[in-house]
Amino acid sequence: MTDPKTASSSGSPGAASAARHLAGVEESTRHLLHTVAELEPEALAEPSALPGWTRGHVLAHLARNADSLVNLLNGARTGTDIPQYPSEEARDRDIAEGAPRPLDVQLADLRASDERFTAAAALLPPGAWSAPVRHRSGAVFPAAELPWKRLMEVEYHHVDLDAGYTPAHWPEAFASAEFRRLAAKLAGAELPAVELFSEDTAERAVIGTGTPALTVEGPVRALLAWLSGRADGDGLRRTPDTALPALPPLG
Repeated sequence: MTDPKTASSSGSPGAASAARHLAGVEESTRHLLHTVAELEPEALAEPSALPGWTRGHVLAHLARNADSLVNLLNGARTGTDIPQYPSEEARDRDIAEGAPRPLDVQLADLRASDERFTAAAALLPPGAWSAPVRHRSGAVFPAAELPWKRLMEVEYHHVDLDAGYTPAHWPEAFASAEFRRLAAKLAGAELPAVELFSEDTAERAVIGTGTPALTVEGPVRALLAWLSGRADGDGLRRTPDTALPALPPLG
């Protein structure tokens, strides 16, 4: 068995990257479990920050997402094309059926699904991290990207719980990497060009098309909150002081 925390010694760049991000998943999951354990039982039926979803929906989704990534990890290890989910209908049904469960059941499910994800990652030999896997969207990428995708799920949806964990709590390394990723996705998008400047990391990016007529500055976490649709951009400095453009959904 390959320990993902020591995989960096294998000489495989994919294994080394996976090991770093798996450590981040472990830390972020620990914070998530602490937040959930502090919730009042009735809070799970209250709305989350995601339209149409309660906090229970968010937690059920997080658990089932971990299991879906286990499918992809197992596919990478065995060289088989295992679907992330049996179907989109099955995915949606599992979330809906899992949403109303009691707090103790949700918490136990989160812990158990995280343990399954960690165990599946530990089974991958170094070379298997370069194996292609297929996301539910149809996108194909190396298995080495799965730990980061799990980290995204945990960090973004921890905020979506609307239970005290905010974009200001995001790890800086996560916020910086996601700022760069989302800015790259929005480069050339059908919106007026905007220059972004992260005052704490000194990173710049341009989104949209054309020559930027608007510059938006602020901490990298605040910029990411806006780019990811988890804040409306209040508090970001704009030059000139005009309204921020509406961003397209990033999927």
